[in-house]
Amino acid sequence: MQPKEYLIWIGTRPEAIKLCPLILEMQARGMKTRVMLSGQHRDMVRPVLDFFGVKAQGDLCVMRQGQSVQALTERLLRGMAEEYAGEKRPDVAVVHGDTTTAFIGALCAFYAGVPVVHIEAGLRSDDSHSPFPEEFNRRAVDAMSDVYFAPTERARERLLKEGDPEGRIFVVGNTATDALRLCLETPIAHPLIDAVGERRLVLLTSHRRETEPSERLAMLRGIRDTIEGRKGVCLVFPVHPSPSVREVARAAFEGCENAILTDPLPLPLMQQLLSRAYLLLTDSGGMQEEAAYLGIPTLVLREVTERPEGVTSGVLRTVGKGPFEVCRVLKELLDHPEKRDEMARSSFVFGDGYAARRIADVLALWEARGSGWGA
Repeated sequence: MQPKEYLIWIGTRPEAIKLCPLILEMQARGMKTRVMLSGQHRDMVRPVLDFFGVKAQGDLCVMRQGQSVQALTERLLRGMAEEYAGEKRPDVAVVHGDTTTAFIGALCAFYAGVPVVHIEAGLRSDDSHSPFPEEFNRRAVDAMSDVYFAPTERARERLLKEGDPEGRIFVVGNTATDALRLCLETPIAHPLIDAVGERRLVLLTSHRRETEPSERLAMLRGIRDTIEGRKGVCLVFPVHPSPSVREVARAAFEGCENAILTDPLPLPLMQQLLSRAYLLLTDSGGMQEEAAYLGIPTLVLREVTERPEGVTSGVLRTVGKGPFEVCRVLKELLDHPEKRDEMARSSFVFGDGYAARRIADVLALWEARGSGWGA
């Protein structure tokens, strides 16, 4: 029997991080993969692929400086449709999460009659504007999918509630924990780690599109006021390449002696820093999963999260974006280590580091059956 070809779409850095462990697992089993980049985060994706040793078979190069979501969607539609036509037509399309790449990759597959496998299905914030446009994207991908790999039981229950077939939903954990496990297998040395030294590391990321520049500036200035002058604390802020985020970050932290602003960090260095962090402040979805796995107390800089399991486990705490609440909780955890320590609990709620193996097991079983997904 001819092996099935899986067309795997990668657009953003988080997609690359979470899909590389699965690609490696599939390739190790002799499964036929065609890895395609949309170019949505091209400069940030290539180093991740290089780290894992994953090669892409093509790149649509869709990103343009200052491009709107509408323009990005238009470019993706044109480029992705060609990958489903004629001799290029794959047997299965694999997309991940909630990006515009995942949405249009699934849409073109749906139009072409190609089955869609959705990795990280079923997450919901129930707020269509947070995260934006990702909440809509994920719901749309789920509506077009044939097989759902849900990271948690809660995600599975949500898919069932929405009418998706039980026999095609598999709870496997999140491949983010696989990538983290692989990154931390070999400790690394780096001047940035040395610069932090023995100080308490506060790791910060902030990049969400729905956060207005004035809103971000107020929040970041509040964080600066809270950590500035604390000699035993060091804040590290890998700044997203978006010009608007960079401008605000520089304005907020210029001259702050215990804050280090950097370009986006190589994946293994970022994971090593996270594993050493005293606190994490983030609006990233993937970092919420990684922090839960490591037991790093995390303030989620959003009003809602599509990963409430981490809040329930106690390691995550949603604080919104308002500077008063963010800084009140940050100060509380810095001034009262016992309260911080209460949150420092490692949890496998988002996976145990072996989700890719479970996903590949299901796909291999389907191939062995020859047709249909079934129960």
